[in-house]
Amino acid sequence: MLTVQDINQFYGGSHILRNVSLSAAPGKVTVLLGRNGVGKTTLLKSLMGLVPIRSGSIHLDGQAIDQATPYQRARAGIGYVPQGREIFGRLTVEENLRMGLAYKSGATPVPAHLYELFPVLGQMLRRRGGDLSGGQQQQLAIARALAPGPRLLILDEPTEGIQPSIIKDIGRVIRKLADQGGMAILLCEQFYDFAQELADEYLVMERGAVIARGPGSQMQARGIRQLVAI
Repeated sequence: MLTVQDINQFYGGSHILRNVSLSAAPGKVTVLLGRNGVGKTTLLKSLMGLVPIRSGSIHLDGQAIDQATPYQRARAGIGYVPQGREIFGRLTVEENLRMGLAYKSGATPVPAHLYELFPVLGQMLRRRGGDLSGGQQQQLAIARALAPGPRLLILDEPTEGIQPSIIKDIGRVIRKLADQGGMAILLCEQFYDFAQELADEYLVMERGAVIARGPGSQMQARGIRQLVAI
């Protein structure tokens, strides 16, 4: 679904991403690991077109998207859950979900399966997003990204600042989405145990480059925890 080949990105004269290559396949969770400041979020923003790349290529389902705008990438089938959630605090839960459908017809209903994935959202449709707990806001951000039916879901640190019970709920949803087979998931995460539990494939970044990759089942044997420990 996603193929990234040798991308480089600069902020001014600083070389942030260094020949980064990766792929994410339908039905699998690809986990991106690394300490703070190694370029993980910059990589995800590059995939969404929020920051430009200097060189390299990005393909979604075989189509080049490196020159596409963020909204074109969203329409092509990328759902993005940014770090910090970035929901609309003054809008209701339902209005936030409808923002995920902004480029579709105004009559397009919010998909009912979102309330099956996140039952609490169905109970709080009229509540303002800013009045939700951090964990509920994260569930709302994920549901908003899922609303238009993406083929690739990118999540940037979805467990950050979230209570353990909701972390487990989010993990179950991610696994369920992957197991359905039609969606590729790229998960950027610092919580090692959460990442290891979900990873079908993993990559580790350091100083803007990928320094390790492989099957998720081999993370423990290869000592990946030590590579990402703070």
